[in-house]
Amino acid sequence: MTLRLATLVGSLRRDSLNMKLARWMQARYHDKLEMEILPIGDLPFYNTDQELDPPPVVREFKRKVKDADAVLIVTPEYNWSIPGVLKNAIDWLSRVEKVMNGKPALIAGVSNGMMGTIRAQLHLREVLASPGVGARLFPPGGNEILITFGDQKFDAAGQLNDEATVAFIDGVIDKFIDWCRA
Repeated sequence: MTLRLATLVGSLRRDSLNMKLARWMQARYHDKLEMEILPIGDLPFYNTDQELDPPPVVREFKRKVKDADAVLIVTPEYNWSIPGVLKNAIDWLSRVEKVMNGKPALIAGVSNGMMGTIRAQLHLREVLASPGVGARLFPPGGNEILITFGDQKFDAAGQLNDEATVAFIDGVIDKFIDWCRA
């Protein structure tokens, strides 16, 4: 049985490396993971006045995350943190029906720099562990998908072509699936 993943990509850029990574993972692991990339750019800004009766797009977004077995968050790093659009999506998930509470979550990210998205991922771990969110985070310690120099590792067709990176991600995905099922 395949694991159903709600996937959030924190970049809205047309040629986003993080979206390329999510799409590459979606294709590569199609026999293990049923990944749906959710369009977080369509969500309105979180507003407490609307949380009890959110717009339909928010209700549908929350339903898809609730129905998923786990969540994959693929984030770029903006100013040593996560993008506002991703934080906004998480804020919607953290209110009223807290659909991330106890939900297994895996974090990934790619950048053109030499540190990958390490600062954003550290910050994202804090956000996901907050009482309102309460995600069950895949433990670090060799499981961090922090792709450095991404512009050199993806080809024009969006294929990840760095063999060592591919082998590493293959291992992380297998461990994540086992961890979710345990």
